[in-house]
Amino acid sequence: MSGVGRLNEHQAPGRRSIRVRLLLLALLPLAVVLPVLLAVLAIWGGDYLDRLLITKVRADLAVAHGYFERVSEGIGRSVESLASSERLARTLSRPAAERIGATAQLLDDVRQGQKLDFLYFLDVDRNSLAANAWAVLESAKNGRARTETDIFTTEQLRLLNPQLVEQARTPLVATANATADQRATEDRGMVIHSAAPVHDGQGKLLGILAGGVLLNKNLAFIDRLNEIVYPEEALLLGSQGTATLFLGDVRIATNVRLFEGGRAIGTRVSAAVHRAVLDEGRTWLDRAFVVTDWYVSAYQPLVDSQGQRVGMLYVGFLEGPFVAAKRTALGLIIALFALAMGLAGIFAILWARRVFRPIERMHTTMAAIEQDDVNARVGAVASRDELGDLAAHFDRLLDRLQAQAVSLKRWGDSLDAQVASRTAALEQAVADLKAAQSQLVMNEKLAAIGQLTAGVAHEINNPVAVIQGNLDVLRDILGDAAEPVKPEIKLIQEQVHRIRLIVAKLLQFSRPQDYVGYLEPVAPAQLIQDCLVLVGHLLKRGTIAVEQHLDSVRNVLCNRNELQQVLINLMVNAIQAMPEGGVLTLAAEDWDEADMPLGLKLVVSDTGPGLTPIERERLFKPFYTAKKPDGTGLGLWVSLSLVERYGGKITVESDTGSGSRFAVWLRFEPLSLDQTT
Repeated sequence: MSGVGRLNEHQAPGRRSIRVRLLLLALLPLAVVLPVLLAVLAIWGGDYLDRLLITKVRADLAVAHGYFERVSEGIGRSVESLASSERLARTLSRPAAERIGATAQLLDDVRQGQKLDFLYFLDVDRNSLAANAWAVLESAKNGRARTETDIFTTEQLRLLNPQLVEQARTPLVATANATADQRATEDRGMVIHSAAPVHDGQGKLLGILAGGVLLNKNLAFIDRLNEIVYPEEALLLGSQGTATLFLGDVRIATNVRLFEGGRAIGTRVSAAVHRAVLDEGRTWLDRAFVVTDWYVSAYQPLVDSQGQRVGMLYVGFLEGPFVAAKRTALGLIIALFALAMGLAGIFAILWARRVFRPIERMHTTMAAIEQDDVNARVGAVASRDELGDLAAHFDRLLDRLQAQAVSLKRWGDSLDAQVASRTAALEQAVADLKAAQSQLVMNEKLAAIGQLTAGVAHEINNPVAVIQGNLDVLRDILGDAAEPVKPEIKLIQEQVHRIRLIVAKLLQFSRPQDYVGYLEPVAPAQLIQDCLVLVGHLLKRGTIAVEQHLDSVRNVLCNRNELQQVLINLMVNAIQAMPEGGVLTLAAEDWDEADMPLGLKLVVSDTGPGLTPIERERLFKPFYTAKKPDGTGLGLWVSLSLVERYGGKITVESDTGSGSRFAVWLRFEPLSLDQTT
């Protein structure tokens, strides 16, 4: 049966496997975050594009309105300049028989030259001013020129020019979404007209000069407006701009096209736009359905001389190309997001397999052990990370447990045989013998280590002495010639000195009570900083914070390297006691008793699990390790020997679950020691 199959056999019903959890952990963030980002981007991008289009059409409307105002001002200037001209004054000063014909000829010439649809003179002497109620005429009668946009009826247009009646007549075209209207045609005309007073040389009012332009079907006006607002290639993506003049809600001049290709004159605006612009007087800046398609539109109300809303000015451009571009961009973004999700999902699945496969193999091995398969092992795994180390440690643990089980079984069988064959007195003797045997084994181990260390030190010192001697001879013989290789000679000298220090450490390890290094005053602050540098690589492996409380500046006389060895050993033990992280506290305090200064106290504290009373009792015995399978059990024993040699001591305060606090008590000077200075 495969490993996965065996895993599934022992998996509890309703329980998800680590494979599913890891895949969900890897893929759920992608499946949630990426769609959310896509939705936010789509909503924000669409809204941003809409605001850009509305800003564009608002600017277009401002340009169109400016052109409309300039046309109105041009008509006013034409009428006003003629009214104040010397040419008109001379014509009006002619005899009555010549004046009428000359005036008509002058007005016709000016009308054609200024491209006006009508131009007439109202003689004040004939009392013709009373029959006209236009605000521009009333203003001119009062001596002030004025230009306005007004709606003329059929009769009024006929009085001005019978041809204007036909130009103004517009058949209404049925338009979807427009308000109901029973009329078949629009006969009224939208006119920009101006009136200016005409005075003689003494300032007497002779009459009023009035002229204007009919906007109905005025294609030259609307096309010119459209060219100004939307010049060639002004719109991107192939969109087309349009402009329209409305009389009420009827298009009277436009370049919007119908299905057949003709202009959409006579079509009407939608009810929504009618209500917002004509009824409420607001400017429309939004998308709107214009005849046959959707446009980004701007509608502005037009008011007459009485302040009444009589029509609208419209500009807009096709929305379709921009919508298509937005959809294309959104589709591209969706495709990119889908590709990113696919690649990330494949990558997550591949990497998740490297995680759950070792875990599944360990789970399978545990299930086999539960089925009394004592030889089941995880075996080698491809992961070269914590899971690989965990699998290797798991196998070693199983090997050790199996060996211990075999050993325990063997010892149990032996004890059962001894209990059956011997008396209680013999059992006590056997216990004493075992205790003596353990002590003997320990003494033999220490003796073997001492002999081995002494032999290694002796074998190393001989070649080191030869190297040192020949190095001195080489330096003496070469003299100044050795200057080019002086750095190399210095490096060799330093490495020889390093070898001697290593040999001294070995001797100190084997006979700590007999070997003494060089004594010198040691400052606690510098000592602690040097030790932190040496254990820095261990601090970087975990999340361990370091706190320092250097409250003492006393110096003690001792061997710096030995004291450094003691402090580093305590710091390493504290770091190893906090594999999940914690706080390493280093302190230097004064050692006073009965108000007498005795020396210095160095404290190393951790926030680890602490020590049990049994562990504290056996802590400083040789070859004893607390939860350190790779340790030798000599560190604290050697450290205690070094400190006691100087008349000091090492104490420990610890409770289970509250960390440990080791204190090194050092006197100012050793009590009794053969010092080598």
